[in-house]
Amino acid sequence: MAAVLDSVRAFFAPNPTFTIDAETPADVVARESLLDRAMGPDRRLKSSEKIRRGRVPAEGLALVARDAAGHVIATVRLWNIEAGISPDGQPIEALLLGPLAVDSAHEGKGIGGALMRAAVTEARGRGHGAILLVGDAAYYERFGFFADKTRHLVMPGPFERSRFLALELKAGWLEGAAGMIVPSGRKLA
Repeated sequence: MAAVLDSVRAFFAPNPTFTIDAETPADVVARESLLDRAMGPDRRLKSSEKIRRGRVPAEGLALVARDAAGHVIATVRLWNIEAGISPDGQPIEALLLGPLAVDSAHEGKGIGGALMRAAVTEARGRGHGAILLVGDAAYYERFGFFADKTRHLVMPGPFERSRFLALELKAGWLEGAAGMIVPSGRKLA
C-alpha cells in the first residue's frame, strides 16, 4: 500500500492540499462524524450497511484523505463480500465499496476522485477481482463502474437497480454471477 499512497502523494505535489493515507484507529471518531454529516441520519438504514454491520473493512482497504493539518476530510472503505455464485455454484469473492464521503468544506477539489483511484489501485494490487457499490452512476462511471455486471445480483433489502454498479478488476470475474450479496469479511471482535 505504501507505493500506492506515495504515488498519490506525488501526484499532488508540489502543492499538497491533502494526502491519502491508511485509516488508523485514531481516525474512527473523525470518520464517523464525517459520515454522519455527509450521509445524513438515515445512513445506517441502507442495504449496504446491512452488509457492513459487525464487520471490519478488507485488509488494507480503509483509506482517508487528510488536510495539511492532518485532519480527516474524506473517507472510503472496502468490504469483503460474496457477489452471488458462479454458474457452477461457487461463491464469487469481491469487494463492496462504501461509503465514500468528502467533507462539504472540501468538495470539488478532486479529493473524492483521488480517493477512489487510490482504493481501486490498492484493491487491484491486492489481487481482488471486482468491486461493487451502490451509488450515482454518473459519478462512478468515470472510474469504470457500470450496472451491466450486477444485473443478476441483488442486495439484502431495498436498493435502486440503476445505482447498483460494479467494476471488474480482472476481466470476466463477474461473468454469470447471480444471487444475493452477502458479507464474507472478518467480524468485529
